[in-house]
Amino acid sequence: MAKTLVIAEKPSVGQDLARVLPGPFEKHTGVGDKTARWLEGPEHVITWAVGHLVQLAEPDEYDDKFKKWRMADLPIVPRQFKLVVRDERSEKQMKVVRDQLRRDDVDTVVNACDAGREGELIFTYIYEYVKAKKPVRRLWLNSMTNQAMREAFGQLRDEADLGQLRDAAKSRSEADWIVGMNATRAATIRLRSSFDGAVSLGRVQTPTLAIIARREEEIRAFKPEKYWLVDAAFEADGARRYEGRFHAGAQPRLRSADEADAIVAAVRGVRGEITKLDKTKRKERPPLLYDLTSLQREANTRYGFSARRTLGAAQRCYEEHKALTYPRTSSRYLTSDMVPEFKQIAGRVGRRPEYRESASYVQSLDLLPLGRVVDDAKVGDHHAIIPTNSDHALEKMNDDDRRVYDLVARRFLAVFHPDAEFENTRVETTVASHIFRTRGKVLLVPGWRGVYGELSEGDGAGDDDEGRDQQLPRLERGEAVDTRKAEALEKETKPPRRYSDASLLGAMETAGKLVDDEEMREAMKESGIGTPATRAAIIERLIDVGYVERDARALVATEKGINVVRLLGEHPLTSPALTGDWEHRLAAIEDGEEKREKFMEDIAKFAGETVGVLDTTLKDVRIPRANLGPCPVCGNDIVENRKGYSCWSREDPGCGFVIWKSKAGKQLPGAVARELIAHGFTARPVTGFKGRSGRSFRAKLALEQSADEDARWRVEFDEPWAKEGAKPPETAETPEEPVAAGADEGAAAA
Repeated sequence: MAKTLVIAEKPSVGQDLARVLPGPFEKHTGVGDKTARWLEGPEHVITWAVGHLVQLAEPDEYDDKFKKWRMADLPIVPRQFKLVVRDERSEKQMKVVRDQLRRDDVDTVVNACDAGREGELIFTYIYEYVKAKKPVRRLWLNSMTNQAMREAFGQLRDEADLGQLRDAAKSRSEADWIVGMNATRAATIRLRSSFDGAVSLGRVQTPTLAIIARREEEIRAFKPEKYWLVDAAFEADGARRYEGRFHAGAQPRLRSADEADAIVAAVRGVRGEITKLDKTKRKERPPLLYDLTSLQREANTRYGFSARRTLGAAQRCYEEHKALTYPRTSSRYLTSDMVPEFKQIAGRVGRRPEYRESASYVQSLDLLPLGRVVDDAKVGDHHAIIPTNSDHALEKMNDDDRRVYDLVARRFLAVFHPDAEFENTRVETTVASHIFRTRGKVLLVPGWRGVYGELSEGDGAGDDDEGRDQQLPRLERGEAVDTRKAEALEKETKPPRRYSDASLLGAMETAGKLVDDEEMREAMKESGIGTPATRAAIIERLIDVGYVERDARALVATEKGINVVRLLGEHPLTSPALTGDWEHRLAAIEDGEEKREKFMEDIAKFAGETVGVLDTTLKDVRIPRANLGPCPVCGNDIVENRKGYSCWSREDPGCGFVIWKSKAGKQLPGAVARELIAHGFTARPVTGFKGRSGRSFRAKLALEQSADEDARWRVEFDEPWAKEGAKPPETAETPEEPVAAGADEGAAAA
C-alpha cells in the first residue's frame, strides 16, 4: 500500500501531527541511535527537519581558490547555488529524511514545515538537495489544536500554488549570501590590521547596526545644558490643593537660576487667580491585535523580555501548550471566516477567574465590533496572534509563557470592548502676572482599559517638562487661590535614549523612521528591516559578533560596531531605507508582482558595486585597537584581540597576562573585562586568568542566567596569587581566515 510522507519542521510538531492521522504509529530510531527519527503508521510516514538541515554552500565548495580571501576574487556570485548539509548533527537527521524520500512505497510528500517564508525554504532546500521528484502537497497551519490540524489535512494545498512564496524564500536566502559574503570578505581583507576576526556585514544586520551605532554617537556627542523650572503649590478655599508649573507662552524652561529665583520670589505667598479652566473629553480606541513585533515590543516594555525570549515563549504557547495561534505573523487582523469562533474563544479564555468578567462582556454582545478586527485584505500567510479555540492548561506553563499568554488573551478581549473615555482638564493660574499651568486627567469610562484593571488613570501620568497629570479637586474659573509654596528646580537636558529591544524592533519595522501611530506603522510594514520572524535573530547576531552589548534593557554599540558603521559612512548598505525597499520587493515576489530574476540581478549588481567601494575607501584605514588600561602585573597596555584581552603584542610580549573572552559558554564583554582590569583583581576569588610568568589571577566570574539565556555577569575579585610550577598558557595567536558571514535571516528558523 502506498504511503504519504509528512515532513515537519521539528520533532515536536511531527509528534503532534501523528495524533490526528490514522494510527497507530511506531517510533523508529537511527542506526546505533536512541533518538526518535521518524514515525510510521498504516498510511503515513512522519519525519522532520531540525530547523535548517540544509544551507547554501560556502564559496570554497565552488572553487578551492576561494579558501583564501582575496579582493581579486570578488564579487562571488554563483550561477547555480550549491546546497550542503549544515553540520554533523544535521547529517544524522538528513540521512533519515533522504531515505524516507527515496522509499518505493512513498508516492506523495506533504510539506508540513511552518507555514511561512522560512518554513518553505527549509523544505525546499531539503527537497532540492535530495533531488526528489515525488509530488508535493502543502499543509498550512495557523493553530496546533487537533481540530485545526485535522481541518488543514483535509484542505491540503497544491505545492504549485506556493511557487511565489518559494521564490521569495530562495531570493531572500541567496541575496543574504551574495551581499553578506562579498561585503564581509571585502571589509575583512581591507581591515585585517584593525580588527581581529571577520568584519561581518549583511543586508539586514548592517542597517540595524547603523541605527544603534548612530544613536550611540549622538549620545557621545551630546553636551548637556542646564535649565530651570518653577513649580508652585496652590490652595483654594476648603483646602482644595493642586500644583502648577510656570510657563512663558508654551515654554516651561528658563535659561538661568536668577530668572527662576526672581519668579519664585515674585509669587511666593502671593494670592493668585484661576484665569483659565478648560475641560475636554477624549476617547481612546482599543489597540490592535498583536503581530509578533508588537508582542515583542510590549513584552520588552512591560517585563524587560528580549525579542528572542518573547518569541521562544510564544512559540511554546503555540506548539507545546496549543494555547496561542501561529506567532511568526506580520498581520494584526483576523479573517471574516473566523467570526463565528470569537465568542467561543472568549469563553475558553474566560474559564480563568482573572479573565471571566471581560470574557462575559464579549460573549454578551449581540453584535461584535469587527471594524478594526476583521480585514481579509490585511491578512497574508497568517492572521494576528490570538488564543486558540481549545482548552488552555495555564498551570503547565512556565512564568514566561504565562506572561506572554496573558498579554495575548487580554489584548484579544480588549479589542471587543468600547473606547476608554477620559476627561482632560487644563488650568491656568495667574500670580503677579506669571502664568502657571496644570494638567488633570480622569478616566471616566474604563472601556477596554478595564480588561487590564486600569480603572484610575490612563497612561501619561508621569512627569515631564510640561508637568504631571493630577487628580484635581473641583475648581472654578475666576476663583482666588493662595500660593502656598514655590520653588525653582535645576534640570539638565538629557541625551537621546539608547535603543531597547522594543524601540529597536519599532525602528526596524518602519525602516528607521520614528512612527508611533499604529495605523501608520501598519502601512509601512512591507518596507521594514527584516521580518517579524527574523528580527530577534538579527539582534542576537549583532551581539554574537561583538558589535552590540546588552546593558540591562539598553542595546549599546561597542567600539567595533561604531567603527564599522563610521568606516562605511553613507554607504547604502547602512541605509534602513535600502533594505526596507528590498523587503518590499521580496513581498512583491511573494505576491507575484515582481520577478525573482530581476531582484537577484539587482542584488548581484549591488554586491559588485559594494566590493568596489569597500576596496577603495578602506584600503589604507588603520584603527587603533581598544585599550583597556594598564596590565595589573607588568603595566603594559591591555589590548583587545580576537580571543581575549592581553598585554602581549608582536612588538612586546609583555608578561603574558590574558583574560579569555569565552567563559562558561558566553562571551565576556569588553566592559566587564575593563572593570576587572580597573579593579586590579583586588577583592575575592574563582580561577581563570593566567599570566606567562606563572602567576594566576583569580576573580569570581559567574553568570546570572534567565530563561532566554540572556546573561548578566556578576564579578568579584581576588588578589593575584602565585602558583608554583604553573605552565604559561599558549597566548600566541595565528591569524585565521574567518568563516563567512552571510546568513542574516536564516538563523532565525534554526
